[in-house]
Amino acid sequence: MKQILWFRRDLRIEDNAILSNSTNEVLPIFIFDINILNKLSKDDKRVTFIYQTLLNLQNRLKKIDLDLYIFYGDPLDILKKLVNTYNINEILSSCDFDEYSIKRDTEISSIIKMNKFYDSFILHPNDGLKKDNTPYKVFTPFYKSQDYIHSSSEIKEYKIQNNLKLIKLDNHKNILLDDMKFIKQKLPDFLYKSININLKDFISKLEKYSINRDFFNINATSQLSIYLRFGLISPRQIFNIIKKLNIEYKYKESYIRQLFWREFYTYLLYHFPKSEFENFNNLKIDYSNNIEHFKKWCEGNTGIPIIDASMQYLNKTGLMHNRLRMIVSSFLTKNLFINWKLGEKYFASKLLDYEASSNIGSWQWAASTGADSVPYFRVFNPYTQSKKFDKDAIFIKSVIKKLENIDPKLIHKEYGLKDNLFINYPKPIVDISISRNLAIQTFKNAKN
Repeated sequence: MKQILWFRRDLRIEDNAILSNSTNEVLPIFIFDINILNKLSKDDKRVTFIYQTLLNLQNRLKKIDLDLYIFYGDPLDILKKLVNTYNINEILSSCDFDEYSIKRDTEISSIIKMNKFYDSFILHPNDGLKKDNTPYKVFTPFYKSQDYIHSSSEIKEYKIQNNLKLIKLDNHKNILLDDMKFIKQKLPDFLYKSININLKDFISKLEKYSINRDFFNINATSQLSIYLRFGLISPRQIFNIIKKLNIEYKYKESYIRQLFWREFYTYLLYHFPKSEFENFNNLKIDYSNNIEHFKKWCEGNTGIPIIDASMQYLNKTGLMHNRLRMIVSSFLTKNLFINWKLGEKYFASKLLDYEASSNIGSWQWAASTGADSVPYFRVFNPYTQSKKFDKDAIFIKSVIKKLENIDPKLIHKEYGLKDNLFINYPKPIVDISISRNLAIQTFKNAKN
């Protein structure tokens, strides 16, 4: 038996399904997919991060007498050649459920057997159905239905098979960033640390996580989403580590619940694939889609400090705190009344931890068009939010340097900067109250 081990979003050795289910002769590979990369800017930070991760994975595989061969091109073409040249019997890989991935894997399955594993999540979507075998559409019942989440102290992890034999590729030269015309980027500092160090740091903050995680001026979140997205650590591993901690269950559960929001959004995309492109609740809404307003939102030039700081920080770092994601998405879809699909697409081009299911689900939540979404009449006030979760405007001032010496009260007040003689700050592109009322009325008409 000869197998290709196609690493995709499982860039680790521990708790890895393809390493556990492989037998005899194996060919471990990673493919930089031109169908995906051609849509990215050449300074996309994710490519640098993935490449850095692949080199680390390659070294770890060599320690168990394997290797990792890195390719760049169309997966179908690359796999056809490998299958024919080395008489491969099957391909082992993890699963993906976005439209492109399904289409790609269907084409590949037509030329060779693909054995795919649901390896990036704890639950398989078909294991979380209601008694009538239909999927949940509301998170809390979905979460509560998974009894073993609350009763288990450990979820079984995959073990690496012993005695695997590497299929060696003669004269293979791994692709380089330069070969793909991508520019090496500076990554956020925490991504240069090991996962174990970052995880240990988060565990030290876990007892205050439920309180502090909404305050975007302090480092209180897990910072594990990027590692989960690309599979440097599995959700099972994190679940087991958290569950075994010697602290009160309520503190453990505060993070585990967030871990299962990720499960829920993938579950929804699996059962309702049209939600990738359509409003989940079938609402027909006549958005304004003002291109100039959308451009200002993207640039962080709306005249509303918390929106501007959030977007400028995203553009610079590829990162955005979850509370800030809710604020900027509510503003785009409700105050600017721009289709969530535009915001989702922009986030897809910028977020280091971009994951289609979570991003789509979160945007539809904010836009009041999704499953278990925020009610249409709930519209975040960006000024109230910035005052509540960053009273001293620490985050805003750290990003927008011209506001460093401005009284936070003015920053948290609508039109507060308008008449300040010492600062030339853009006028807000919309009135929060007027735009909120207009959005509510439009949603109300759509629902009726």
